[in-house]
Amino acid sequence: MKLLTIAAAFAAAVAGNVYAQTEIKFGHVGNPGSLFAASAEEFARRANAKLGNKAKVVVYGSSQLGGDKELLQKLKLGTVDIALPSTVMSSEADLFGVFEMPYLVKDRNHMKRIESEVFWKTLAPAVEAKGLKIIAVWENGYRHITNNRRPINTPEDLKGIKLRVPEGKWRVKMFQTYGANPSPMKFSEVFTALQTGVMDGQENPFTQIFSAKFQEVQKYLTLTGHVYTPAYATVGAKRWASLPADVRGALEAAARETQDFVYAKAAKDDEDLLGKIKAAGVQVNTPNKDAFVAASKPVYDEFAKEVKGAKEVIDRAIALGK
Repeated sequence: MKLLTIAAAFAAAVAGNVYAQTEIKFGHVGNPGSLFAASAEEFARRANAKLGNKAKVVVYGSSQLGGDKELLQKLKLGTVDIALPSTVMSSEADLFGVFEMPYLVKDRNHMKRIESEVFWKTLAPAVEAKGLKIIAVWENGYRHITNNRRPINTPEDLKGIKLRVPEGKWRVKMFQTYGANPSPMKFSEVFTALQTGVMDGQENPFTQIFSAKFQEVQKYLTLTGHVYTPAYATVGAKRWASLPADVRGALEAAARETQDFVYAKAAKDDEDLLGKIKAAGVQVNTPNKDAFVAASKPVYDEFAKEVKGAKEVIDRAIALGK
């Protein structure tokens, strides 16, 4: 009996050791309750069911493993296995700036067509050259502006407003064009920047606004919906290649399957969270979107001129929305 107990303990220790070696670290910047958190957790549940005892996905949210740029670097180094970048991807491959173009993506069905017809053929290969590989397209969402200065009805109302934006140059260019004073900043630093007045405002989807509690430190929400940002389930190419084929297959299948969950959750959040943000005392207004669309033309022109292949990608994406 004693020998059996010792053997069982030894087997458990060995199994534990193997398990620890095959942990798949998934890092993201979303807070608990965010779409990023829900997406990553749903993916982990599906992936782990497929993986059995071959490996285990463990999720580290709230920037525990770093901000977006740090996570991309760690993917390349192989110290993080999966991350969920969004806007920051345009700093890796210029063509990803297409998703920084204002009012380009009309709805999620349009995004699915762009993904099918444009994304996998043209954009995904552009980051593979940088040592990254995208295994699925999820969502960050439609972005709206919050601030502590005034309601925003037209781009002119943004003049002089210190606005936090993500780490992607085309978002900076867009808000400079509108007249704001945009500054890139890590997501984990935004609440304090708003609370202390270092920043007047920020722009994010409802799920990021509410889960990060920006409604506690912002007076105004403007429903600009100025950009739809996808999020990309991304791995480092070297680390990915080192995983067994069946592990890679299970992770990729789970990541693709998770997209429907992500889109359904995002659509529900769009409905539910606006009411919660209003209930927190934030004043909500709908701007003159035509004025924003008109003011966006120089951003499209500059992107098409500066980035090779951009005009074709933009034209194709717009055509898929008609």
